[in-house]
Amino acid sequence: MNFELILKNISRFINLDKIEVDFFISLLQSKTFKKKEFVLQPGEVCKYEIFVTKGCLKNYTLDNKGFEHIGMFAVEDWWTGDMHSFITQTPATCFIAALEDTEVLLISKQNLETLYESVPKFERFFRILFQNSLVTQVQRVNQSIAYTAEERYLNFIKKYPKLEQRIPQKQIAAYLGITPEFLSVLRKNLAKK
Repeated sequence: MNFELILKNISRFINLDKIEVDFFISLLQSKTFKKKEFVLQPGEVCKYEIFVTKGCLKNYTLDNKGFEHIGMFAVEDWWTGDMHSFITQTPATCFIAALEDTEVLLISKQNLETLYESVPKFERFFRILFQNSLVTQVQRVNQSIAYTAEERYLNFIKKYPKLEQRIPQKQIAAYLGITPEFLSVLRKNLAKK
């Protein structure tokens, strides 16, 4: 398994020596998920923080009519999980599923606590990661309330470059909170500008 991507991700916020790198890597598990396979389902406890090395995951909920509401996509070099379930070790309320064949690195809650004790600078890394996640979620809620569908779509393209070519239009529409048909019209109108 190649750990270069996750180490580069971490090096944005903390510097590790060789011993710390080796220790961190020893705490990770690698796993693959086939397209459409669930990583997490409501009622299960989220046992891992998940780092995507290849592929794409989606975090979503279903409303009482069975419609998907996608909260986020996690592509290469992204972390994901159900933060509430992971931290509190209570049942998850969301689904995480693979949109493509996906490879991930996992760190369990127990191994994360061990990492914090042995390499305290990781507390800084995950604090920054969780803060950024909170900021992103607040922005996402604000955008869903105050932005037009076109503005949300343009933000999607900026946030997830090239993902539009990788996943079905239906998934993008579920993320934007619009129908696939409306997304098609929106794309055509933007192409004319």
